[in-house]
Amino acid sequence: MLLITVMLTVCYQHLQAEYKVEAIKTLAWTVANKVIVIDPGHGGIDPGAVGPGGGLEKDIALAISKRLALTLSQAGAAVIMTRETDQDLSDANTGSLLERKREDLARRVAIANERNADLFISIHVNKFPGSKWRGAQTFYHLESENSRRLAVAIQTELVHNLKNTDRKAKGDAFYIMRNTEMPAVTVEVGFISNPEEEQLLQDPLYQSKVAWAIYAGIVRYYSEEANARTSRSP
Repeated sequence: MLLITVMLTVCYQHLQAEYKVEAIKTLAWTVANKVIVIDPGHGGIDPGAVGPGGGLEKDIALAISKRLALTLSQAGAAVIMTRETDQDLSDANTGSLLERKREDLARRVAIANERNADLFISIHVNKFPGSKWRGAQTFYHLESENSRRLAVAIQTELVHNLKNTDRKAKGDAFYIMRNTEMPAVTVEVGFISNPEEEQLLQDPLYQSKVAWAIYAGIVRYYSEEANARTSRSP
Protein backbone atom coordinates (compact mmCIF):
# COMPACT_ATOMS: atom_id res chain seq x y z
CA MET A 1 0.00 0.00 0.00
CA LEU A 2 2.83 2.37 0.89
CA LEU A 3 4.56 1.60 -2.42
CA ILE A 4 1.38 2.35 -4.37
CA THR A 5 0.94 5.64 -2.51
CA VAL A 6 4.52 6.66 -3.26
CA MET A 7 4.12 5.74 -6.95
CA LEU A 8 0.89 7.72 -7.23
CA THR A 9 2.52 10.72 -5.56
CA VAL A 10 5.48 10.60 -7.95
CA CYS A 11 3.17 10.26 -10.96
CA TYR A 12 1.03 13.16 -9.75
CA GLN A 13 4.10 15.35 -9.27
CA HIS A 14 5.32 14.41 -12.75
CA LEU A 15 1.94 15.28 -14.27
CA GLN A 16 1.95 18.59 -12.39
CA ALA A 17 5.40 19.38 -13.78
CA GLU A 18 4.33 18.45 -17.31
CA TYR A 19 1.18 20.55 -16.96
CA LYS A 20 3.26 23.48 -15.76
CA VAL A 21 5.56 23.28 -18.78
CA GLU A 22 2.60 23.09 -21.17
CA ALA A 23 0.92 26.03 -19.42
CA ILE A 24 4.04 28.16 -19.85
CA LYS A 25 4.25 27.18 -23.53
CA THR A 26 0.59 28.12 -24.00
CA LEU A 27 1.21 31.55 -22.46
CA ALA A 28 4.32 32.23 -24.57
CA TRP A 29 2.32 34.76 -26.63
CA THR A 30 2.54 37.18 -23.69
CA VAL A 31 6.23 37.87 -24.43
CA ALA A 32 5.85 38.17 -28.22
CA ASN A 33 7.23 41.48 -29.54
CA LYS A 34 8.50 42.52 -26.10
CA VAL A 35 11.95 44.10 -26.18
CA ILE A 36 13.94 42.31 -23.50
CA VAL A 37 17.54 43.11 -22.63
CA ILE A 38 19.56 40.23 -21.21
CA ASP A 39 22.70 41.30 -19.43
CA PRO A 40 25.33 38.62 -18.72
CA GLY A 41 27.30 40.06 -15.81
CA HIS A 42 31.02 40.92 -16.02
CA GLY A 43 33.15 39.71 -18.96
CA GLY A 44 36.50 40.53 -20.53
CA ILE A 45 38.94 41.91 -17.97
CA ASP A 46 36.38 41.37 -15.21
CA PRO A 47 35.87 37.68 -14.36
CA GLY A 48 33.39 38.39 -11.58
CA ALA A 49 33.33 35.87 -8.76
CA VAL A 50 35.67 32.87 -8.94
CA GLY A 51 34.69 29.52 -7.42
CA PRO A 52 36.92 27.19 -5.38
CA GLY A 53 37.19 24.93 -8.42
CA GLY A 54 38.13 27.80 -10.73
CA GLY A 55 34.68 28.41 -12.23
CA LEU A 56 34.18 31.97 -13.46
CA GLU A 57 31.03 34.01 -12.96
CA LYS A 58 31.42 35.69 -16.36
CA ASP A 59 31.35 32.33 -18.18
CA ILE A 60 28.38 30.94 -16.25
CA ALA A 61 26.39 34.16 -16.68
CA LEU A 62 27.01 34.20 -20.44
CA ALA A 63 26.08 30.53 -20.90
CA ILE A 64 22.77 30.91 -19.05
CA SER A 65 22.03 34.22 -20.78
CA LYS A 66 22.46 32.65 -24.23
CA ARG A 67 20.04 29.87 -23.34
CA LEU A 68 17.53 32.39 -21.99
CA ALA A 69 17.90 34.55 -25.11
CA LEU A 70 17.21 31.58 -27.38
CA THR A 71 14.07 30.58 -25.48
CA LEU A 72 12.72 34.13 -25.46
CA SER A 73 13.47 34.57 -29.17
CA GLN A 74 11.64 31.36 -30.00
CA ALA A 75 8.62 32.78 -28.16
CA GLY A 76 8.71 35.90 -30.33
CA ALA A 77 10.48 38.38 -28.05
CA ALA A 78 12.97 40.87 -29.47
CA VAL A 79 16.08 40.05 -27.44
CA ILE A 80 19.05 42.36 -26.97
CA MET A 81 22.20 40.98 -25.34
CA THR A 82 24.57 43.47 -23.70
CA ARG A 83 27.39 41.06 -24.61
CA GLU A 84 27.52 37.82 -26.58
CA THR A 85 31.19 36.98 -26.10
CA ASP A 86 33.80 37.19 -23.34
CA GLN A 87 34.18 40.95 -23.41
CA ASP A 88 33.44 43.94 -21.24
CA LEU A 89 31.83 47.14 -22.51
CA SER A 90 34.55 49.58 -21.46
CA ASP A 91 37.31 51.18 -23.53
CA ALA A 92 40.78 49.75 -22.98
CA ASN A 93 42.22 53.26 -22.52
CA THR A 94 39.62 54.46 -20.01
CA GLY A 95 41.96 54.27 -17.02
CA SER A 96 41.88 52.24 -13.84
CA LEU A 97 40.02 48.96 -13.43
CA LEU A 98 37.44 50.72 -11.24
CA GLU A 99 36.86 53.38 -13.90
CA ARG A 100 36.46 50.70 -16.55
CA LYS A 101 33.91 48.86 -14.41
CA ARG A 102 31.91 52.07 -13.98
CA GLU A 103 31.99 52.73 -17.71
CA ASP A 104 30.98 49.12 -18.39
CA LEU A 105 27.92 49.37 -16.13
CA ALA A 106 26.90 52.74 -17.56
CA ARG A 107 26.99 51.34 -21.10
CA ARG A 108 24.84 48.36 -20.13
CA VAL A 109 22.23 50.74 -18.76
CA ALA A 110 22.47 52.93 -21.87
CA ILE A 111 21.80 49.96 -24.17
CA ALA A 112 18.51 49.28 -22.40
CA ASN A 113 17.39 52.90 -22.08
CA GLU A 114 18.28 53.89 -25.64
CA ARG A 115 16.40 50.92 -27.09
CA ASN A 116 13.32 51.61 -24.93
CA ALA A 117 13.40 48.06 -23.66
CA ASP A 118 10.40 46.57 -21.88
CA LEU A 119 12.48 44.54 -19.40
CA PHE A 120 16.08 44.31 -18.23
CA ILE A 121 17.31 40.96 -16.89
CA SER A 122 20.84 40.90 -15.47
CA ILE A 123 22.38 37.47 -14.84
CA HIS A 124 25.01 37.05 -12.12
CA VAL A 125 26.45 34.45 -9.76
CA ASN A 126 26.58 34.99 -6.02
CA LYS A 127 29.55 34.50 -3.69
CA PHE A 128 29.87 34.61 0.08
CA PRO A 129 32.59 33.68 2.59
CA GLY A 130 32.12 30.05 3.54
CA SER A 131 30.75 27.23 1.44
CA LYS A 132 27.39 26.51 3.07
CA TRP A 133 25.37 29.18 1.27
CA ARG A 134 23.45 28.13 -1.84
CA GLY A 135 20.39 28.92 -3.90
CA ALA A 136 19.30 31.28 -6.67
CA GLN A 137 17.79 34.63 -5.69
CA THR A 138 16.25 37.52 -7.63
CA PHE A 139 16.80 41.16 -6.68
CA TYR A 140 14.78 44.26 -7.60
CA HIS A 141 14.91 48.02 -7.03
CA LEU A 142 13.02 48.92 -3.88
CA GLU A 143 11.26 51.89 -5.48
CA SER A 144 9.89 50.00 -8.50
CA GLU A 145 6.68 48.03 -7.99
CA ASN A 146 6.86 46.52 -11.47
CA SER A 147 10.41 45.36 -10.82
CA ARG A 148 9.25 43.79 -7.57
CA ARG A 149 6.46 41.91 -9.35
CA LEU A 150 8.90 40.71 -12.01
CA ALA A 151 11.37 39.55 -9.36
CA VAL A 152 8.68 37.69 -7.42
CA ALA A 153 7.48 35.96 -10.60
CA ILE A 154 10.99 34.85 -11.55
CA GLN A 155 11.85 33.76 -8.02
CA THR A 156 8.65 31.74 -7.82
CA GLU A 157 9.66 29.83 -10.94
CA LEU A 158 13.25 29.35 -9.76
CA VAL A 159 11.97 27.78 -6.54
CA HIS A 160 9.46 25.62 -8.43
CA ASN A 161 11.80 24.42 -11.17
CA LEU A 162 15.16 24.11 -9.44
CA LYS A 163 13.84 22.65 -6.17
CA ASN A 164 17.06 23.55 -4.35
CA THR A 165 16.28 27.01 -3.05
CA ASP A 166 13.62 28.56 -0.83
CA ARG A 167 14.97 32.10 -1.09
CA LYS A 168 12.62 35.03 -1.62
CA ALA A 169 12.86 37.95 -4.03
CA LYS A 170 14.71 40.78 -2.31
CA GLY A 171 14.90 44.54 -2.73
CA ASP A 172 18.30 46.16 -3.26
CA ALA A 173 19.90 49.19 -4.86
CA PHE A 174 22.31 47.88 -7.50
CA TYR A 175 23.49 50.56 -9.94
CA ILE A 176 21.90 48.95 -12.97
CA MET A 177 18.49 48.58 -11.33
CA ARG A 178 18.56 52.18 -10.08
CA ASN A 179 19.33 53.63 -13.48
CA THR A 180 17.30 51.61 -15.97
CA GLU A 181 14.00 53.13 -17.09
CA MET A 182 12.07 49.86 -17.28
CA PRO A 183 11.36 47.00 -14.86
CA ALA A 184 14.76 45.50 -14.07
CA VAL A 185 16.00 42.62 -11.96
CA THR A 186 19.28 40.94 -11.13
CA VAL A 187 19.14 37.15 -10.95
CA GLU A 188 21.92 35.64 -8.84
CA VAL A 189 21.66 32.09 -10.18
CA GLY A 190 23.48 30.44 -7.27
CA PHE A 191 26.56 30.58 -5.05
CA ILE A 192 29.82 29.86 -6.84
CA SER A 193 31.45 29.71 -3.39
CA ASN A 194 29.54 26.48 -2.74
CA PRO A 195 31.57 23.67 -4.42
CA GLU A 196 28.49 21.58 -5.25
CA GLU A 197 26.61 24.54 -6.68
CA GLU A 198 29.70 25.66 -8.59
CA GLN A 199 29.69 22.30 -10.38
CA LEU A 200 25.95 22.50 -11.02
CA LEU A 201 26.24 25.99 -12.48
CA GLN A 202 28.80 24.73 -15.02
CA ASP A 203 26.57 21.84 -16.11
CA PRO A 204 24.89 22.67 -19.47
CA LEU A 205 21.73 20.78 -18.49
CA TYR A 206 21.41 22.73 -15.25
CA GLN A 207 22.13 25.99 -17.08
CA SER A 208 19.21 25.20 -19.39
CA LYS A 209 17.03 24.49 -16.37
CA VAL A 210 17.92 27.86 -14.82
CA ALA A 211 17.28 29.65 -18.12
CA TRP A 212 13.88 27.96 -18.46
CA ALA A 213 12.92 28.98 -14.92
CA ILE A 214 13.80 32.62 -15.62
CA TYR A 215 11.87 32.48 -18.89
CA ALA A 216 8.87 30.95 -17.10
CA GLY A 217 9.05 33.79 -14.58
CA ILE A 218 8.96 36.39 -17.35
CA VAL A 219 5.95 34.65 -18.91
CA ARG A 220 4.28 34.54 -15.48
CA TYR A 221 4.91 38.27 -15.02
CA TYR A 222 3.31 39.18 -18.35
CA SER A 223 0.41 36.77 -17.98
CA GLU A 224 -0.38 38.19 -14.54
CA GLU A 225 -0.22 41.67 -16.04
CA ALA A 226 -2.62 40.62 -18.82
CA ASN A 227 -5.01 39.09 -16.28
CA ALA A 228 -4.94 42.28 -14.22
CA ARG A 229 -5.81 44.38 -17.28
CA THR A 230 -8.67 42.04 -18.16
CA SER A 231 -10.12 42.20 -14.66
CA ARG A 232 -10.06 46.01 -14.76
CA SER A 233 -11.93 46.13 -18.07
CA PRO A 234 -15.66 47.04 -17.85
